[in-house]
Amino acid sequence: MTPATARDRLLARRAELIGNLAVIADQLDDPMPRDWEDAASERQGDEVLSALGQAERAEVRRIDAALGRIEEGSYGTCVKCGDEIAPARLRALPDTPHCVNCA
Repeated sequence: MTPATARDRLLARRAELIGNLAVIADQLDDPMPRDWEDAASERQGDEVLSALGQAERAEVRRIDAALGRIEEGSYGTCVKCGDEIAPARLRALPDTPHCVNCA
């Protein structure tokens, strides 16, 4: 995968995640129901949404780091050992900073 192709895929995924995070934030801002049982159920749902939001924010950070590596010209090189990351691995995980041996 060329760095330009990777950049396009990463930017598309980043936009998708940012949209998801906006929806999650909106749902977390909804008022709690007055009924105690409904409020407890809503709180559980909020915990799930919060965990999803954390995972998506972590992915955005990985994408931003990969975009930085593209800009500096080191994309596709393992940040740990300096070896080339296999093209198949980059196709599957375009934001990965590590080769398969260092992952």
